[in-house]
Amino acid sequence: AFARQDTNLLAHALIARFGSLAGVFEAPVSELVKVPGIGPGAAELIALVPQIERRHLISRARTESILTSTAQCGQYLTPFFYGAMEEQVYLLCLDAKCKALDCILVQSGDVVRAALDTNATSVVLAHNHPSGVALPSEEDKRVTQVIHDALDAVDVLLADHIIVADGDFVSLADDGILG
Repeated sequence: AFARQDTNLLAHALIARFGSLAGVFEAPVSELVKVPGIGPGAAELIALVPQIERRHLISRARTESILTSTAQCGQYLTPFFYGAMEEQVYLLCLDAKCKALDCILVQSGDVVRAALDTNATSVVLAHNHPSGVALPSEEDKRVTQVIHDALDAVDVLLADHIIVADGDFVSLADDGILG
């Protein structure tokens, strides 16, 4: 954004204002432009960095497409939530050999349709908790059971429900809440 210009002072000003490099990258554009020397173009560029990193991590995760354990599924799914400030729900669709067919951003009513559209034999539901705490709520447990029953009606196995927060995840299957 600043061709042939020393940006060291700007970088220090941004970190001082937002507390850390992560704080800078997570700051809204409307706050970034309040730092003297940061215009709309630079603010937009800074805001793009987390989204570029998210796509990079997703691309790397897709190189391992056979997912036979909770750890593999969690590692595969975690990048999808990188930088997400609002709750999102993804459905990881798997074939009979646990090969990833697709990972789809869904609304709760679209889960069965997405599973059927990909010819999945099993799926892993995943959502994030932007609060930073990956522990399942009572609502998470209730919704998991509803989705389990809906998928069971069309012979698709809900293999797991993974909750992601701050780069970590919790498996409802491993915690005995599912299945």
